[in-house]
Amino acid sequence: MTSKPYGLVADIGGTHARFAVAALEGSAIREPRNFAVADYQNVDDAAREFLAEEGLTHPPEALVFAVAGPVTDGRIHFTNSGWAFSESELRETLGVKRARLVNDFEAQARAVAVLKPAALVRIGGPDAFDPKADGTIALVGPGTGLGVGGLARKDGASIALVSEGGHAGFAPADETDATILEALRKKFGHVSAERLLSGPGLANLFEAMSAKTPPAPEEITARAKSDPKSFEAEVFARFCAILGSVAGDIALILGARAGVVLAGGILPNAIALLQASGFRARFEDKGRFADYLRAIPTRLIVEPHAGLIGAASILRDAHQ
Repeated sequence: MTSKPYGLVADIGGTHARFAVAALEGSAIREPRNFAVADYQNVDDAAREFLAEEGLTHPPEALVFAVAGPVTDGRIHFTNSGWAFSESELRETLGVKRARLVNDFEAQARAVAVLKPAALVRIGGPDAFDPKADGTIALVGPGTGLGVGGLARKDGASIALVSEGGHAGFAPADETDATILEALRKKFGHVSAERLLSGPGLANLFEAMSAKTPPAPEEITARAKSDPKSFEAEVFARFCAILGSVAGDIALILGARAGVVLAGGILPNAIALLQASGFRARFEDKGRFADYLRAIPTRLIVEPHAGLIGAASILRDAHQ
C-alpha cells in the first residue's frame, strides 16, 4: 500500500473487534478483518496486528473506534470484556494524530442513512421507510449485549442519540414474561432488558423457561432454525416477542415515528424466525397507543459491517 494518509476504523464489542482501513475523504472502507477480543490483552495488540497484516508500516492519520459501552471523558471500560482504553492512550500507543471513541450505536445510527436499501430488511409495518427524512429513528440491537440508540434529523442536519437503554429494567407483558422475570430476579436481582435480549440473554431465557442448564446461544438459534417444533424454537420465539415489546417501548420513549431499526449479530442469522414471530404484534400492543406504533416501520440491518461504515462516516466528517 502507498504511504498516503489513511484512516483506521473499528467496531469493538465484548466478543469481536473488527478493523478496517478507511478513506479520509469518503466513507469507503477496505475489506474488514475480525479479531477475537479474548485472544488479545488489549486493543493495541489487535490493532497493530491488523495494520501489519495490511502491510501498513506508518500510523493512521486519524481513527474512530465504535465501542460497546459508554464513553466517558474519552475513555471506555467494556462491560462484557476486560478491555479498557482512552483516546489519549490510542494516540500515544498507535502514533495517531487524532483518535475518537464513540458508542457503537452512534456508529450504527450514522450508518443507517448511508446503507443501501437492500441492507435494511422489512420486519412488518409500513412499506415506506426513508432514513434521510426528518424525524427520529430508534435503534435496538441484541448481540453480546443490548444496544439502544437513535438518530434525529431536522432540515438536513442529524444527531446520533446515545444511550444505555439496554440496561433499563425489563417489564413483563404477559404471565410467561412475569414467570421469566421472577426466575431471573432470583439469579440477578435487577433484571435489565439485556439479561434477556442478547446472546447470554438467550441462554438466560432457556434456563428460566426450562429450569435446565442451557446450551450455547448459537446452538439455541441453530436448533430453532432447524426444528420449528423444538423447545429452542419456543425460546427463540419468546426472545423475538420480548424484543417487540422492548422495541415498542423505545419507540414511544424516543418518539421514533420515522422508524425502528434492529441491529446486532443475532437477528441477521434468523430473519425468517423473526418475521414469523410475535415481534410485530408485541411491538404494536401498547393499548391506547397501538395506532401510533402501527404506523412506525421496522427494519433489520443485514449489512455485517454497518458499525464500521458508520465509524467511517464519522471519520470523514471530522476530517472535512
